[in-house]
Amino acid sequence: MSSLELRGITVRYGRFTAVENVDLLVPEGTVTGLVGGSGSGKSTLGKAVVGLAPITAGQVLVDGGDLGRRRGRGPVQLVFQNPYASLDPRMTVGAAVAEALPRTGRAARSTEVARYLELVGIDPSRAVLTPDALSGGQRQRVALARALAARPGVLIADEITSALDVSVQGAVLNLLRELQRELGFAMLFISHNLAVVRYLSDQVAVMDEGRLVECGPTDRVLRQPEHATTRTLLACVPTISPAEEAS
Repeated sequence: MSSLELRGITVRYGRFTAVENVDLLVPEGTVTGLVGGSGSGKSTLGKAVVGLAPITAGQVLVDGGDLGRRRGRGPVQLVFQNPYASLDPRMTVGAAVAEALPRTGRAARSTEVARYLELVGIDPSRAVLTPDALSGGQRQRVALARALAARPGVLIADEITSALDVSVQGAVLNLLRELQRELGFAMLFISHNLAVVRYLSDQVAVMDEGRLVECGPTDRVLRQPEHATTRTLLACVPTISPAEEAS
């Protein structure tokens, strides 16, 4: 198991500061939900951790060691939001998962590919298919299998159900929670959906205009928010009155 620590992370694009001086600890074996409105910087922060956004200042540490240039096939993996864009359309499902595996013989790689596909609920016989033969939910499962095949200590999940049909979202979330508990990786779960964050997370971190404005245990943050941004996000969650439930 691994922990993820962000120290003073700042991301700038020219004169625009997308993320400013963020400190955040994701303890080993736990899930931190990262929430905020559109443009708050939460997805940029996730990308910065894996080297897909430029870090102007700060450090990313895994188990206390500076991640530095050790990105890509390594201790931190990112699962993207859009399952239709996250897989190479020319590459088979099996090849996509195998790409993340350590270098081994062909037979061993085939066995490992089958194991990771089974782990996420995909029949290994589908390894020969290309992504166009899969549904959105199946593609997201393959993307998850590919990330896990790199054997990360930390997984970053960026809005991974927002592009899926509602009927599929629950199955993917249940799978993610089961895998996190079984494999014990730390997870930074980025979402705008507070109900999902409540379901998955041990702690919640809230971003606004590139800054981390509140962080604490899930129950405390969502029941007794201290920052105005958190209260605003909670106020936007739809509620059903008793009269509406009875109608």
